[in-house]
Amino acid sequence: MSRKLVIDPVTRIEGHGKVTIQLDDDNNVTDAKLHVVEFRGFEKLIQGHPYWEAPMLLQRICGICFVSHHLCGAKALDDMVGVGLGSGIPMLPTAEKVRRLGHYAQQLQSHVTAYFYLVVPEMLFGMDAPPEQRNVLGLVEQNPALVKRVVALRKWGQELIRTVLGKRMHGISSVPGGVSKNISLEERDRFLKGDEGLLSIDEVIEYAQEGLQLFYEFHGQHREQVDSFAVVPSLDMCLVNDEGNVDYYHGRIRILDEDKRIVREFDYHDYLEHFSEATEEWSYMKFPFLKDLGREKGSVRVGPLARMNVTKTLSTPLAQAALEKFHAYTGGKSNNMTLHTNWARAIEIIHSAELIKELLHDPDLQNEQLLMTPADNAWTGEGIGVVEAPRGTLLHHYRADRSGSISFANLIVSTTQNNSVINRTVRSVAQDYISGKAEITEGMMNAIEVGIRAYDPCLSCATHALGQMPLEISLFNAEGQIVDEQRR
Repeated sequence: MSRKLVIDPVTRIEGHGKVTIQLDDDNNVTDAKLHVVEFRGFEKLIQGHPYWEAPMLLQRICGICFVSHHLCGAKALDDMVGVGLGSGIPMLPTAEKVRRLGHYAQQLQSHVTAYFYLVVPEMLFGMDAPPEQRNVLGLVEQNPALVKRVVALRKWGQELIRTVLGKRMHGISSVPGGVSKNISLEERDRFLKGDEGLLSIDEVIEYAQEGLQLFYEFHGQHREQVDSFAVVPSLDMCLVNDEGNVDYYHGRIRILDEDKRIVREFDYHDYLEHFSEATEEWSYMKFPFLKDLGREKGSVRVGPLARMNVTKTLSTPLAQAALEKFHAYTGGKSNNMTLHTNWARAIEIIHSAELIKELLHDPDLQNEQLLMTPADNAWTGEGIGVVEAPRGTLLHHYRADRSGSISFANLIVSTTQNNSVINRTVRSVAQDYISGKAEITEGMMNAIEVGIRAYDPCLSCATHALGQMPLEISLFNAEGQIVDEQRR
């Protein structure tokens, strides 16, 4: 008699999803799926609005990675008015550097949130620990000094976002062809030196290194579990610069296989020539894949693990030293160990902090030349913007008529790119932790969620769910009758 296991909702992720696991008569897993059960519709809502509203409105998809959406939209607008990087015209240095500063600040605070608030509690207490312990409140009780440093680190990132974009959430700084303000010396010095209640940049880098050390300690104590948990091969994709190293703001799309051979490299404006999207009746989220390789072989992984697999080096010393250790662990091959995503995320926290320090010392931030004026005949009416959001490669594509009214919008968010690999991860964990087991345990439920949370998925591109959410797992027989049930 076959049975079906349902995890609904999946907790400590952004948005709403559920997992179904199909068991055969011997309680072996025959299938497992992540269902995204909400529908947003922002691409339709934006139609009819003036094109210049897109970066302001579409960033409201998300309460965490809104800067990525804002910048992605801004780059698309640069295309539409005929200025900026996508048009082959170099952006003014101050404008690009201010945009990058806000982008790195967001990556810092987003990764800190995902890593310390959602992942570290399970590192310290274990996947089988009681749910009332393995959360940020349990972390407060166990190590209050660490939590104070984490809160200060996240606050620093949010304050830098506020300085660049005007607000901690959903601010505005980018306009077609540039930015609306620079960074004053007073603002710069506040983040370099710190002030009352705000860390200095050197303290930020020190605290960032603590996060990496936490992973090293956890990995050293639980190496077999970490390395064997959901080993899921995939193609890896991210933006790279001319040297083949990750660039979070601009570059070409590069895709590598497990042996780090280049499968594809192309201008991101040509994305739709290479990718198609499949749909399933059981999920609102699409499944992108390379057309010529097909849905399974052509699906990609994006985000921290993919970026650390693709990049040859990192541009800052502490992050580069950590990357060398990361690459050496797999002998130069791609790292397909799902929980090593947390290792990659910790490296990127350090890299973001070091990149911010470099920019804060750059005198271009005080330059008053902020905006390129498009030529009278430069209007194209279409634009594509791509950035590396914290969760991975993000794409915005807009079209507008001659009046400037948006007629088309398409967004391919990072979690959509990861949809196939997340589903493979769910199946892998289910087979390892649930197959052959007759009893449902809290640890089994949480193991599935740990696999999903490694990607820090943004199912709705909404806000982190940090509170205790209800979780229900039910076993169904072939007739659809509930034969076992657990709730929390």
